[in-house]
Amino acid sequence: MENTNQIDMVKSIAEEYSPKTAEQNKFDKLTALDSKVHRPADIFAYTFGCAGSLVLGVGMCLAMGVIGGGAGWVLPAGVVIGVVGIALVSVNYFIYKAILKRRKAKYAKEILALSDELLNK
Repeated sequence: MENTNQIDMVKSIAEEYSPKTAEQNKFDKLTALDSKVHRPADIFAYTFGCAGSLVLGVGMCLAMGVIGGGAGWVLPAGVVIGVVGIALVSVNYFIYKAILKRRKAKYAKEILALSDELLNK
């Protein structure tokens, strides 16, 4: 059993150092372009979602009196801030889809050309 693991490891190391064919380079370029399309939208969605959930959490803490010392203005302010947080979290998906759609349109020709080259060979 150990021998087959070693053989697989040797094969993977040899593949890493062997020269790449033109088709492998095209595939690498295609995956890089796909990442280039998705990464900015993903980064925005995670960042905006975290910020929105933090705003929502602050609003909840104010509304429940965990922070703010129980002053009379804390509950209404907490409700308003919580609603703003809910709105931010709710629109996150739609903004993400809009960013992704715009980036797909920007790189569509290049990705489709590479895909056609890889599929026709």
